Amino acid sequence: MIFICYRNREFIIKQTTQQPISLIWIGSSWQRCKVHFMRNIMAHIPYKEKKRFAERFKQIWLQPDKESTLYMASLLIKDYEKRFPEAIRCLENGLEDSLQFYEFPEIDKRRISSTNVVERIMREIQRRSRVIGVFPNQESYVRLITSYLIEYSEDWINERSYIKEEKLILALNGYKELEEAQAI
Repeated sequence: MIFICYRNREFIIKQTTQQPISLIWIGSSWQRCKVHFMRNIMAHIPYKEKKRFAERFKQIWLQPDKESTLYMASLLIKDYEKRFPEAIRCLENGLEDSLQFYEFPEIDKRRISSTNVVERIMREIQRRSRVIGVFPNQESYVRLITSYLIEYSEDWINERSYIKEEKLILALNGYKELEEAQAI
């Protein structure tokens, strides 16, 4: 699983399991990719029921705030816990992890609730390295990856900013104030 963590006023992207994150980054928040989470749950739903269940299930993440999201989830759990116990157990176990994006209201939740950006970058790195085939040494591979990441970063800053810098700064400052208030 890929998790996006927030610690010391910076986002950390980590491919790992929940246990090491909670031990290493105490007090950090981390987001489970909602797309992968939904796929995990839908794997436990029979084919004939998938469409109807998915329509109700997707409504969980369309709510404007965490409270209404939890309410919608509780309704879904209540309605389907006897019919699909394995899917509902998976939902109950991972729901809180998939709702951490609500802690950052300044940032568009569609952009931070999944790992699509990270996965896209990784696919592009794989595509570019596959074209070359065999690298003469490790430094040449690092140069290729670094040049792509610099290019991507420049595009991100100049043209197609996925999360606007002003909103990110606002969110980070808000989190800093929250940390200071909790320290008192």
